Amino acid sequence: MSPNGQNEARSAETGAASSKTALFILAITYWLYFGQLGVLVPYLGIFLDGRGFSSAEIGELFAVITLARILGPGLWAGVADKTGNAIGVMRLGCFLTVLTFSSVFYFTSFWGLTLAFGLMMMFWTAVLPQLEVITMNTVAKTKATYGQIRLWGSVGFICMTVGIGKALDIFSTDTPVHASVGVLALLFISTLFIRAPKEAAPEVSTAGSIWRYAKQKPFAIFIFASACLQISFGAYYGFFALYMRDLEYSGQQTGIFIALGVLAEVGIFLIARRLISQFGVWNLLFVSIALTGLRWYVMAAFADTFMVIVLSQLIHALSFGLTHAVSVHFIHQFLPKAYHSRGQAVYISVAFGLGGAFGNYMAGQQWQQGTNAYETFFTAAVFAIVGALSLLLCSKRTWTSPKRFNSY
Repeated sequence: MSPNGQNEARSAETGAASSKTALFILAITYWLYFGQLGVLVPYLGIFLDGRGFSSAEIGELFAVITLARILGPGLWAGVADKTGNAIGVMRLGCFLTVLTFSSVFYFTSFWGLTLAFGLMMMFWTAVLPQLEVITMNTVAKTKATYGQIRLWGSVGFICMTVGIGKALDIFSTDTPVHASVGVLALLFISTLFIRAPKEAAPEVSTAGSIWRYAKQKPFAIFIFASACLQISFGAYYGFFALYMRDLEYSGQQTGIFIALGVLAEVGIFLIARRLISQFGVWNLLFVSIALTGLRWYVMAAFADTFMVIVLSQLIHALSFGLTHAVSVHFIHQFLPKAYHSRGQAVYISVAFGLGGAFGNYMAGQQWQQGTNAYETFFTAAVFAIVGALSLLLCSKRTWTSPKRFNSY
């Protein structure tokens, strides 16, 4: 082989090794990010209940801190898009999240904890949209797929949920917040190892802002349906663990139930590309959101039956896993590259921010210390069905062709 050929071969090998390292670090980062969600999301209600808050106060606190997801994503995405430094924004968000979350140990009042969690959530919103964009750009240059990297987030969620569930059977209800500080610190450290070339700020079209695209019918209906879905999740995120405790399941069993749902996600992420190519975005969203409505109804009516809970949790693969996978790719394909971060921000702000806040508040007002569990989950089912039916207002032909969704 000629010297030039040898150099090219060595360069190719070095590039492949570098790509594998980059993917490995991204996988670890997803593990820690969603592992943190596995610590806090299922068990924050348990922590707040242990601090003596009522169900209405828990719902209100969830709603207030979720509102931070409205302002945060747009702010951070604007900075990332204008500077082209998504990694820097992500690292800053992680660092400030650790700093503000640590203040939870110094507050005991409702408003003190609301301030601590609200600030934490404001900075937390800087992380995922940038991580998604970095991951999508990284896998585009390799044979890997987004789903293969994202599934490690689900694995992290499973591990932490089961672990904390078991720990709650042994230690105090403060366990979730103690564990969260450690996970958040490791998440910040992992972002320091992510490497990607700093791209020049993309040129923004003079024809209009992100809203030029956001107001188009397919995108608007997508956001509305997503918001309805997140409203329906208010009962689950706020009160599922308390619901299981009231039904006399142990903390470990509750952790296993939650982990089962996330484990089902892993399988979905592995086959997401084939599903999108075969069935298309609209069909997958409609079926997933409609089945989520069924999921909440059976939780309302038959949660005292073990197998009903198991089957309900398996539907989580569609409720969150497939809807998230489809949504990320819909945004990336529907919007020009210059608007990717801001498109993710609109999605998170409106669906998870406004929708999530309203869903949490409504569930808290309905729950009444568990006496209205049926009404709370039934209402969640109604919102999910409304979200699914809203998709009927938009012709399938106006959505991006599924042939373009080939990165899974």
